[in-house]
Amino acid sequence: MSSVSSLRVGVSIYVRKGAQSLWENGIFQNCLFLAMLLKKSPIVSNVVLVAGSGDGDMQDAMNFLQDSPVPVIDMATGLNELDVMIEMSAQLSKEWMIEFKAKGGKVVSMRVGNDYVIDIERMLFDKPPALLITGAPYDEVWTLPEYEKTCKPYFASTFRTPVKIMPHLWSPVILNRACEKLPEGEQFEYQPGRNRWRIGMFEPNMCMVKTSYIPMLVCENAHRLNPNFIEHIYACNTMNLKDQTAFNLFAQSLDIVRHGLTSFEGRYPIWQVVSIYCDAIVCHQWENAQNYIYYEALYGGYPLIHNSHLIGDCGYRYHDFDCEEGGKVLAEAYKMHDENLSTYRERAKVFLATLDPEAESNVRCYTDALESLFKA
Repeated sequence: MSSVSSLRVGVSIYVRKGAQSLWENGIFQNCLFLAMLLKKSPIVSNVVLVAGSGDGDMQDAMNFLQDSPVPVIDMATGLNELDVMIEMSAQLSKEWMIEFKAKGGKVVSMRVGNDYVIDIERMLFDKPPALLITGAPYDEVWTLPEYEKTCKPYFASTFRTPVKIMPHLWSPVILNRACEKLPEGEQFEYQPGRNRWRIGMFEPNMCMVKTSYIPMLVCENAHRLNPNFIEHIYACNTMNLKDQTAFNLFAQSLDIVRHGLTSFEGRYPIWQVVSIYCDAIVCHQWENAQNYIYYEALYGGYPLIHNSHLIGDCGYRYHDFDCEEGGKVLAEAYKMHDENLSTYRERAKVFLATLDPEAESNVRCYTDALESLFKA
């Protein structure tokens, strides 16, 4: 066991067989951002990603994580070489945790999804389980401010352990690296001066906390207010919904669909679509107010129409489920964004700096949480 001033810390990451991308979901990137932060902690001597849960081997892990800021090891190595394991993308087995803790190790579960909603949906609709309540001996649960209302009590009760609210982390390093693959002449940066806007929506439509339903209604209401400013709407992540009866009836009731303005698309990384096809991004969330797509849009200077209370005064906000207010906000953003672009960018820059994994305040917060594990 290392001293508390020289901790060896691992972050679990799910690795499966075959091709895998950091852009499949936010949690993979979150693992890398947390690793970046831990490297800066004065009490951490070594940081690794620990490949687990999936059917992938270490070669799959190396292919997937070739841009990782830290080394990648397997679960067996982690058992013998770590002092703290942070369960993040890959859930740890109860047996592994018991053996690890018997050696003096500490285990934290870092929850970065709305597990309460995900779990009840999977139980009610007989889907494969996500978070498994195994009775494993966790030392603490860490989660994000966006889940304080819905998930903090849920985690405290199911894990039977203290729950801490921790800062959300984001850095443009992964986005910038991806944008190097853009075609020549294309860039992930808002271009002012277009007479009509092309709008993108990127909600995953896999759980009710983030769907395209309200964004489509926001665009519909904006179109009713001003039928001349929308050139096209790309509803991404809806390919699997377009032939579903209820969704089809809903979509066909909208002018933005009946007037041929909307197309239903597959799943793409935001940098691949927005840089070429979009001028604005319309979002909606339900108890899921911190999302990488917000940060990415702000970083690129794109007008972000959203209902999040956790991104300061950035973007153009409507409230809760008010799609009519959202329509007005979108129409107003179209009128003012180009004129206010420099102020918009500066405001975004200040906010995004608060998310930096290497920011002193964030490093201190996670460092304090690590220290407290050994004081308990």
